[in-house]
Amino acid sequence: RPPRSTLFPYTTLFRSIIVLATSNKNKLKEIQEILKGFPVAIKSLSDFGPMPEAVEDGETFDDNAYKKALHYAKVLGVPCLADDSGLVVDALDGRPGVYSARYSGPEATDWSNCEKLLGEMEGQTNRSAHFVCVLSLATPAGPALTWEGRCAGELLAERRGEAGFGYDPIFFSPDLGKTFAEATMAEKSAISHRGRALAEFAAEFAKVQAWLRQRMAEIKPPKPDHSEFEHNDWSKERM
Repeated sequence: RPPRSTLFPYTTLFRSIIVLATSNKNKLKEIQEILKGFPVAIKSLSDFGPMPEAVEDGETFDDNAYKKALHYAKVLGVPCLADDSGLVVDALDGRPGVYSARYSGPEATDWSNCEKLLGEMEGQTNRSAHFVCVLSLATPAGPALTWEGRCAGELLAERRGEAGFGYDPIFFSPDLGKTFAEATMAEKSAISHRGRALAEFAAEFAKVQAWLRQRMAEIKPPKPDHSEFEHNDWSKERM
């Protein structure tokens, strides 16, 4: 393979490309839609070779977003944007929270997560819930910027709609008068937690570019650190 500098020229990467620290196609599509029209190409981890996964063991959305962004920024040697998001249910003391994606277990699916949540909400009169999304843009050396978005609604007792993903079919948005799964992507993006966080990011995009130029110019681009991943063949090729 060609050297990394040939694949992604370091001096131009952070000006026109942002690596999104996810392989989730739905999340990638949603973010690409929100940032459509901006001078940036959104790449995902699927555009790169195999690499060690980040450990999401933080106690808050902020913790996990930064851990993911910094992990992949160090592995790839370029700035990375990560998000951690989830559903916070008042009647369940904030659950599923940071465990939203794997709420029903290690092999969790969107369907099984919704089933577990619906079961726990049986008989509950307080159906209030809100989505939270924290975005973190980290550089390989460590500094990061953070944005947060929230969206309030309530949980239904059964699924409605076929679009979206995650808990969208059971999350009713008063702003839309429908569930996220009944909304178009444009409707959802306009008021969703991720849409609001990304709107803040987009509003500061020029400042973000200037910040990245300054941060990345302060140090010599580091060689990606694969010392912890010697068992990984993809990493070995670049040591």
